[in-house]
Amino acid sequence: MNSEAAIDLHTRLATAADRPRLVPLINSAFSIETFLGGTRTDDDRLAAMMEKGVVFVLENGAGCLLASVYAELRGPHGYLGMLAVDPAYQGSGLGRRIVQAAEDHFHRNGCQAIDITVLNMRPELLPIYRRFGFVEIGAEPFHPGRPIQSGVECHCIVMSKPLIPLAQ
Repeated sequence: MNSEAAIDLHTRLATAADRPRLVPLINSAFSIETFLGGTRTDDDRLAAMMEKGVVFVLENGAGCLLASVYAELRGPHGYLGMLAVDPAYQGSGLGRRIVQAAEDHFHRNGCQAIDITVLNMRPELLPIYRRFGFVEIGAEPFHPGRPIQSGVECHCIVMSKPLIPLAQ
C-alpha cells in the first residue's frame, strides 16, 4: 500500500448497516482455518457480538472495508477478538492500526489490560501479537461454535497486554 493510500484510511465504529460487508471480510480473513467447518461468522453471530461489544472497522476513502476487530469491555480488562484484515492487505500494517483503535477504546474506558485468545492451530499469529505487546499467560479449552476436523486437538492460548495509564 502506498503512502498516499494510507492517508486516505480512517477507523470508526461499525454499525448494523456494516454487517453485510463485514461478514465476507471476516470470513475471507479466517478462511485459512480449514481445520474448522463452516464460516467464521454470519449476520446473526456478528449481530450478537455487536450487542455485547463493539466492532471497529478500517476503511479507505472509497468506503471499502479493509480491516476490523471486535472489542469487549470485561471489567478492568478489555477483550480483543476476531481481528480480520482483507487478505490482499495482510502484512501492510492495517492490523496494527485497527488494534490501536481498540486499545484507545480500552484506555478511554479505564481498562488495565487487554486479553486475547489465539488458537494453537494458528501458531503464525503468536509472533504478530507479541509485536503488538501481548505475552502468553496461559491456556484454556476451545469451545468451537462450528465443527472441528476429526482428530484435531485444539485449545486457546491466552495472551495479555498491560495498558499503561494515559497521562492526565
